Amino acid sequence: MKFNIKQIASLLGGTIEGDDNLEIWKLCKIEEGETGGLSFLANAKYTNYIYETNASAVIVSNDFVPEHPVKTTLLRVADPYLAFANLLKAYNEIQLNKKGVDPLAFVSTSATIGKDCYIGPFAFIGENAKIGDNAKIYPHTYVGDNVQVGDNTTLFAGVRLYHSVVVGSRCILHAGAVIGADGFGFAPTADGSYQKIDQIGNVVIEDDVEIGANTTIDRATLGSTVIHKGVKIDNLCQIAHNVVVGQNTAMASQSGIAGSGKVGKHCIIAGQVGIVGHIEVGDNVTIAAQSGVTRSFPSNVTILGSPATDANKQRKTYIYERNLEQLYKRVDELEKKLKG
Repeated sequence: MKFNIKQIASLLGGTIEGDDNLEIWKLCKIEEGETGGLSFLANAKYTNYIYETNASAVIVSNDFVPEHPVKTTLLRVADPYLAFANLLKAYNEIQLNKKGVDPLAFVSTSATIGKDCYIGPFAFIGENAKIGDNAKIYPHTYVGDNVQVGDNTTLFAGVRLYHSVVVGSRCILHAGAVIGADGFGFAPTADGSYQKIDQIGNVVIEDDVEIGANTTIDRATLGSTVIHKGVKIDNLCQIAHNVVVGQNTAMASQSGIAGSGKVGKHCIIAGQVGIVGHIEVGDNVTIAAQSGVTRSFPSNVTILGSPATDANKQRKTYIYERNLEQLYKRVDELEKKLKG
């Protein structure tokens, strides 16, 4: 698919410096530029590439002043990084602009399907499910009974929504995500076995949430597991039953929150973080990678370590730990002198 540079400039609100008749048919890195490609320069570390790139055009800031001649066409904008992000979004929307119900999909006669939806082959839509306008449900996706999916939400291939799950508008669930499986609830019995505790709640995912591939979010025992508006969850994360994740919190890969844990708004949870159940983490909390959070924390703190604690204190502890061998030798020598 080809676009004229003028069309792209109009979309981004930019001005062209160079050949305004260029045709663009791909997006590329500035260091890997090719004919027909459009790249961007937002980081000064990559400035040297603009003088040698083979990209047909490069998005630059309005105040960029070349120190050497450039052979590529420049597309000047206020913010190159944001402009390229908007371009990627537009490109992706074109690529993913699918509509219609494939004849190989199964849609229950009691389900409600909105306008301009896409339902791919071998997708399953259960009884009384409600699918919003312009939703996209890719092949081999399972949407259980009484599930609600909002407008402009995308469920990529192999997503599983168990019964009664609610997904808001403009959400993206990537391949293999499983939403609404049973929470991990078992009661030990006198004979040493476990009695399953039925999980009769659901999962509620609010608007503008993105959930990564193979991430799992368990249904509540009672009530709802809630992922609030704007949350971003990476691949391979685990959210247990009755967890609440606050608005606009971001969670990186391989992290997990145990049952009934609560995380506030605008938090950053780095990779491989474990948060125990039945505790509360406040708003605007940053949790460093591989931390083990074993107690509640107030808002506006940075924590790290296992067990996690205030980041500044933990960094000092790391310094002490690195010096333990030297400290041991000093103490050992002092004891020998005292005994002598």
